[in-house]
Amino acid sequence: MKPRKWALVTGASGGIGIELARVFAHHNYNLVLTARRQAELGKLAQELETRGTQTRVIAADLADASAPQKIWEELQDEDIWIHTLVNNAGFATYGFFDETPLDDELQMLQVNIVALTQLTKLFLPAMKTRGRGQILNVASTAAFQPGPLMAVYYASKAYVLSFSEALSNELDGSGVTVSALCPGPTVSDFQERAKMMESKILQGDLMDAGSVALAGYRGLIRKQSVIVPGAKNQIFANAHRVLPRRLVAQIVRRAQGK
Repeated sequence: MKPRKWALVTGASGGIGIELARVFAHHNYNLVLTARRQAELGKLAQELETRGTQTRVIAADLADASAPQKIWEELQDEDIWIHTLVNNAGFATYGFFDETPLDDELQMLQVNIVALTQLTKLFLPAMKTRGRGQILNVASTAAFQPGPLMAVYYASKAYVLSFSEALSNELDGSGVTVSALCPGPTVSDFQERAKMMESKILQGDLMDAGSVALAGYRGLIRKQSVIVPGAKNQIFANAHRVLPRRLVAQIVRRAQGK
């Protein structure tokens, strides 16, 4: 029997992350699961192992600058080669920039940008040497426009999208592919953590995390550099192409308001 490939999923304790782990397990990957909540990771690992998936749980808070290196070293020590890196971990803050806590935003930048970049830097060289591998970075439709009331979060996801597209180009022909998954509002605990449950943008129909995860997996396998699940999200993501950016910012401001 051909040995299973290993996928590493960050932020795997809930939302899109847990569904991505389930999708990869369904497609015969072994899983390294990492997030802050060890108990939730343990439950997921137990669920996946009953289906024949080998798992490795690493409880880590990517807001800690030392976490990416520790994750990489643990897997090096255990001789686990990561074929697919899924940088899913991320969070947001909600409110006017001059009123939101600086510490929260610095931690957000550490998780959404710095940790994602560092993990990619650590795991990519082995993929390139072997001539095979995949990286899936979870961005957002927020990446395509400015985001009043979530200014730092939108900017962080713009970085993820730009970074992913640039790497996709650099790695063309190497056997390693990079994709950015850009979901719109999705049912998860993301919004509660961001304290934005009253935002108008959440009052309509939201995609479910399972559908987003499946779209992300399929796009990754198809080697799409940018994956936007859902027709409505695709329209929203492309609004900046036909509307003045100032107007786009005003539209987002209205949508984000309470």
